[in-house]
Amino acid sequence: MSVFRPLSRLAAPLALAGLVCGLTACNQGPKASDDKPAQAPEATLTPTQSDSATLKAVLARGRVSCGVHPGLIGFSYKDNSGRWRGFDVDFCRALAAAIFSDADKVTYVPLTTTERFEALKTGKVDVLWRSTSWTLSRDAADQVDYAGINYYDGQGFLVRKSLRLNSATELNGARICVQTGSTSELNLADFFRARGLKYNPVVVKNEDEGRDAYAAGQCDALSSDVSALAAARATLSDPTAHTILPEIISKEPLGPVVRQGDDQWTDIVRWTLYVTIVAEELGVSSETVKAQQLESQNPEVRRLLGSEGNLGGGLGLGPEWAYNILSQVGNYGEIFDRNIGADSPLKLSRGLNAQWNAPERGLLYSPPVR
Repeated sequence: MSVFRPLSRLAAPLALAGLVCGLTACNQGPKASDDKPAQAPEATLTPTQSDSATLKAVLARGRVSCGVHPGLIGFSYKDNSGRWRGFDVDFCRALAAAIFSDADKVTYVPLTTTERFEALKTGKVDVLWRSTSWTLSRDAADQVDYAGINYYDGQGFLVRKSLRLNSATELNGARICVQTGSTSELNLADFFRARGLKYNPVVVKNEDEGRDAYAAGQCDALSSDVSALAAARATLSDPTAHTILPEIISKEPLGPVVRQGDDQWTDIVRWTLYVTIVAEELGVSSETVKAQQLESQNPEVRRLLGSEGNLGGGLGLGPEWAYNILSQVGNYGEIFDRNIGADSPLKLSRGLNAQWNAPERGLLYSPPVR
């Protein structure tokens, strides 16, 4: 095993770049909401008609309170006009569209890694849609439930190309920036311990601090979810000078988190996600949904869009709840592409997040709409 050569002898520290295209709102997508309070809009139910304490509170307030990342490019961030945008933000918007027929009825609550679960458990937010990995210990011990998976991620390593590294196993003796209070810290320790390798952890409080430390040459590698590494790379002065090593050292299924004990609310959040997934599978998009609601002869499409029956009634929602999600926010593929995929600065491939029946198959799968 070759000894790791300190980065400080190989490359000068890099300064952070200015705001990337995603922060300038050059890739608009559907309009996102601001945080200004609003009068309660007309909704499907009145608070007294719902068995869900959370839904009652949401309806009375007139907005969904959504816990999000304070600033992760592609996933949750404010653009230069002060509007929230991103992959996770769009799912918050989809939830508001399902309940209020208005995707802009969202209050975004930025939460750090250490704040997020307490904010959810104490009712500060109704749902946590914030790059949060589903693990047994969290599911069993934190009085929270996971309503689904909207992004299959994994932990990796961002390094400078000038190091000429081909594998994370060549990081023996390296200084590695890792966020405290995250699953990444334990995963990193497990990876090196299992291989009998050594590393020097540079513990940081959040993604911004980790990115800054890496850019300044305080660590030789940055370890986090690959999605977060792609976001960090996009902000560096020369993104092409950095690469993500091939090893994925963990499974990080990310998805919405809700409080335990409110089954109706959990179902609404879960099926808001599934609607976007099954719509992509069925070929229903924001551009085609209106015509398909009127003309489709596919029974599953007709049920999904409220052309026949009212599957939303089982959730306490109206017959056009799914139509409102798709017309205002779009299907999963649209949400992915404009925020983190081909139409975004991150340009992440679908990978595991491809549909189960795609030519290059992924893990994305929704239960049937019936």
